[in-house]
Amino acid sequence: MSGGFRNAAACVAAAKLALAAAPAVAACPQELAVYAERERSASLDFRPAPPTAAMHSVEFKVVFAQNGVMLDGLVLQSEEGDRPVGLIMHQCPEGDVTGAELAACTVWQGPVYAIDAEGKVGLMPKRGEAAAQQLLLPDFGPAVRHSTAYGPDGVSIVPWDVFEISGCQE
Repeated sequence: MSGGFRNAAACVAAAKLALAAAPAVAACPQELAVYAERERSASLDFRPAPPTAAMHSVEFKVVFAQNGVMLDGLVLQSEEGDRPVGLIMHQCPEGDVTGAELAACTVWQGPVYAIDAEGKVGLMPKRGEAAAQQLLLPDFGPAVRHSTAYGPDGVSIVPWDVFEISGCQE
């Protein structure tokens, strides 16, 4: 069994256990959902996209409870069946940025998976659809540990990769 598969299986098993204690949040659209990781050291706060945003994008903030450090997040979804791609950035420059500048401020990039109440892994719901019970951001924690957000003036607690729904913004 490969290490990657074993890690994914462990994440799914942990997600199943966490779902038993997950609060019920009725009919919350994905773009208003709030998630917390199991230690409650970080949350994902989804935001309604501005009118100028692409139809298949959802914005969010990652907020670290320890000291209020915030990271900017974006999930892009294209055609049906394509995996949603998430980007989480820390202190990116404003305005027009080069590819090198964007790469330097990107903390994490990867697929965003939804985990339902039975532990089934699928794609993150699109804007306007009911929010997922849990979200899996593979290798998010290690990416934070190796980013510019981590350190004496930033984050010192590495979050888990699984976030469970904890609320809905009204």
